[in-house]
Amino acid sequence: MDIRVKRVYRAQRQSDGFRVLVDRLWPRGLTKERMRLDWWAKELAPSTELRHWYHHEAERWEEFTRRYAHELDQNGEAVASLLARAREGPVTLLYAAKDEERNNAVALKSYLEARAKEQGAR
Repeated sequence: MDIRVKRVYRAQRQSDGFRVLVDRLWPRGLTKERMRLDWWAKELAPSTELRHWYHHEAERWEEFTRRYAHELDQNGEAVASLLARAREGPVTLLYAAKDEERNNAVALKSYLEARAKEQGAR
């Protein structure tokens, strides 16, 4: 599986493969044409409540990832769909946050890789 994470404001590349926006809100200043999305996966974005609680405060990162994983556990169909797509070729998870190390796309990538590993062990 090849899952990548990329800030949505960076240039699109052929190597991005299947491009998925994983934010609940549309990124400021971007048009649909410029984004060239394959899927806007709002259902895989953190809930509004969780996003507001986290507010990109670094000390809340671990708890955010735990709570976000719990939300993702409740959305098995969308998670399974994204995992299936990632098995077919590269998938790039797009996000708008300024923090490149602690954002929902990074957390989602880790979650997906853990799920894929669990499924492989079965």
